[in-house]
Formats: sequence, structure tokens, C-alpha cells
Amino acid sequence: MKYFPIFVDAEHIHCLLVGAGEVAARKCELLLKTPAKITIVAPWICESVKRLVEESEQITFIERKFEDQDIDGKQMIFVATDDELINKHIHDIAHAKHLLVNVVDNTPLCKFITPSIVDRSPIIIAMSSGGVAPVLLRYLRQKLESVIPNKVKLLGNFSEKFRSTVKDALGSVTDRRYFWEEVLDGDIGESILQGNSKQAEAKFDKALIAYRNGDKPTGQVYLVGAGPGDPDLLTFRALRLMQKADIVVYDRLVSPDILELVRRDAEKIYVGKEKSNHTIPQEDINELLARKALDGNRVVRLKGGDPFIFGRGGEEIETLVEHGVDFQVVPGITAATGAASYAGIPLTHRDHAQSVTFTTGHLRDNTINLNWPALVQQNHTLVFYMGLTGLPIICEKLIEHGMPKEMPIALVQSATREDQKVVTGTLEDIVDNPNTALLKPPTLIIVGTVVNLHSSLNWFSQGNVHQ
Repeated sequence: MKYFPIFVDAEHIHCLLVGAGEVAARKCELLLKTPAKITIVAPWICESVKRLVEESEQITFIERKFEDQDIDGKQMIFVATDDELINKHIHDIAHAKHLLVNVVDNTPLCKFITPSIVDRSPIIIAMSSGGVAPVLLRYLRQKLESVIPNKVKLLGNFSEKFRSTVKDALGSVTDRRYFWEEVLDGDIGESILQGNSKQAEAKFDKALIAYRNGDKPTGQVYLVGAGPGDPDLLTFRALRLMQKADIVVYDRLVSPDILELVRRDAEKIYVGKEKSNHTIPQEDINELLARKALDGNRVVRLKGGDPFIFGRGGEEIETLVEHGVDFQVVPGITAATGAASYAGIPLTHRDHAQSVTFTTGHLRDNTINLNWPALVQQNHTLVFYMGLTGLPIICEKLIEHGMPKEMPIALVQSATREDQKVVTGTLEDIVDNPNTALLKPPTLIIVGTVVNLHSSLNWFSQGNVHQ
């Protein structure tokens, strides 16, 4: 390890920045995140640095060439000029006085280097490649940015506020560590991340008393939308909760690729419902979630699409409320938007549709009870969930209530996944299309002139089948 990683208290540091171009501006922006005093010396100034000087009282700008005495009284020096001779000169005189000096983009002339930073103050993550692989470092930083919650700083602030309280209550270092792990990784941590500070503090007080008394913590249920199938469409928060769940209750619409992202040692309970075959009644699923949470588990109810759009999420949380179980809801990309986007069919378009309706095509007693006259509108898009079996009735009823037989229709199977298939046609001919007979659930139905855009806007071409 050539470079020793260290965080320096900038409260009483005076930094010298030589140069006032765009490169210097980036260093100045970074320094302004600290309380450090900044002096900039340069014979000219770019607009970016000028703006920073005008906006911040931390900066003193001296408009002239560098002079040797400029390093006096400074503890840290950044050199950002395009003059190699002056860069080398400043390095040499600073090094002779044992000062920290960094010549930007010239590692041999750096006595310290600035790391790549993920800033969630007071939580700061710094990484370095020693100047040998900056592109790789940016790549790794992007990865970290994607998995670290943007509001993790709230966890840092919360930890600082109650650090002494926990230290006074729990004498053992090990006990304190275990307790903080439960707090930060459990429902208290989630409440903090969601900005519910009062709720988090109330839970914290109870949890600390319970932990000190040896009581088992209570659990919580997270209703998580798994999206239409492509794992890349999961939200960051959904992925985070999936990877810390004790129990995952999932349905048939959750793709195997998404299920692979669940924590390896989590208990997985399948409660899928297939056509005309409900494996577990909905009421039993509701009670299962409550019971598992009351046993002290973190339970993720993983649902295809969005929990509140034909996902019966409302029924499930009503049961949780009855049992006094805490819960949170994580929205997901619903099947309609996923299928439409991946099929190249905008649900709204200025020239085709100014409104859209989501409805269910689920059969009951071999019929579909909908307000058909209300669905037949001009400049409108219809999206039917669970309508593949009832497709003949849907087409028949729409035509019966005034929709043109030539109205375009699209059937999208396994939307956003590698096995996605799209069959297009009209209300009059889609049922008899031989490709329609090959489709299986989950298949979404889109009706409207926006379907005509599929042929030109389709970008995700796996398995597409046209009329």
C-alpha cells in the first residue's frame, strides 16, 4: 500500500490552489465541501472559478503569477496549471518544507492524491487506485453509487445522535455492535431512510429497552414491486430489502432472474396463483404475512409489477393493520408501462391518445363485467391485465359498444424478458391469428391506435411476432 488512506480534519487547514482554469474549478468545488480556507493564485480566472469566488467567503483570489512566498502558512497545496516548469518548481519548494502538495494529473509530483469519493456526509467513502487506473475507479464508484442509499447520511446522523445513549445503556462493545446492526439493518433503519425520524426514534427507544431486557424484536412486512420481469428494472430500494429479508413470499409473476437476487439464506415461500388454480387463497396469504412478521421476521412480499396495481396489496396491508404489524410499500414498474415501453408502444401520444385506462380482463362465470361504454372512447388507450383467456369476449364487447373492428391491438407476453413476444392485429382478426394461440400468461393486451407505432418504435426485438 503505497498511499496511506487518511481523513484530514479540514476545520483549520489553509489550502493554496495555483491555477484558475476548469481543472482548478473541480478541485475548488471539492474543497468547498469542507470548512477549509482557500487561497487561489493565478494570472487569469475562468468563469467557473469566478462564480465560485463570488459565491463563497471561504475563497481569496489573488490575480497574479505564483510567487514562492505564496506557500507560507499553507498546509495543503494543489497545483493545477498547464506549465510543467512551474508545476515542478512548486512541488520542489513545497516538498522541501514538508508540505502536502498535489500536482493535478501528475502522480510522480504528488505527495498526496485525492481519492474518488462517494459523498453521503457524514458518511464518506473514498477509493484510490494510486493513480494507475482512474477509469476503473470511476466504474467502481458508479457501482457503489447505485447500491448505497442516497439518504444513508440520515443513518449517520441518527447514529451520531444516539451513540452516547446506546453506550450508556449497553456496557459491552459486542452488545452495542449487535444492537446497532439490528437497528440499521431493520425496520428502524428503513424508517430513518424514509425520513420518518419521529417514528424511528419511538421504535428505537422500545428496541433499546427490549434488547437490554433480552426480548425478541418485532418484525415488519415490506410489500415490494418486482416490476415486469427484467431484473435491471428493480428499484434500488427493492433490491436492498430483498437482500436483507429473512422471509420472501413471492408469486408466479416474479421472474427466476429476480428471485436469484434474494438473500441466499432467506426462506422463500411460493404463493403463486395460476389460471383457474389459486395455490393459496388470498386470505391465507394475508394471514401468513402477519404471522411471520409477528414471529420477529423481516418479511418481503415480492409481487410482480406494482403492489397497488392489480396486485391486491391493499388487501394484504389491511390484514397487517388489523394485527398491528408495521409495513412499508415499495412501488415497482407496473406491467403496463413495462410491456408498452419494451414493445415500442407509447401508451399516450399527441397524435393518438391523450388518456389511458388500466383494467382487468379476468373472467368470472365466463364473462367480464366492465363498464364497456366508458371504455370505448376516442383518442384513448386501453390496457387489459389478465385478459388472455377472455380475449374473444374483450374484442366482441368493444366492437359491440362502438369501437371500430379495425382498431389495432397488441398482445405482449413475458414483457421485458428475453422470451418476450408481441403479436399485433385488429379487434376483428386477433383472435384467429395462429400466433395468438401460442401465447401464454402473463400476457398484457393493449388496444388503441398507438399500437400502429410498434413497427417503427420497437427496439426490443426478442421473439417479436407480427400479424
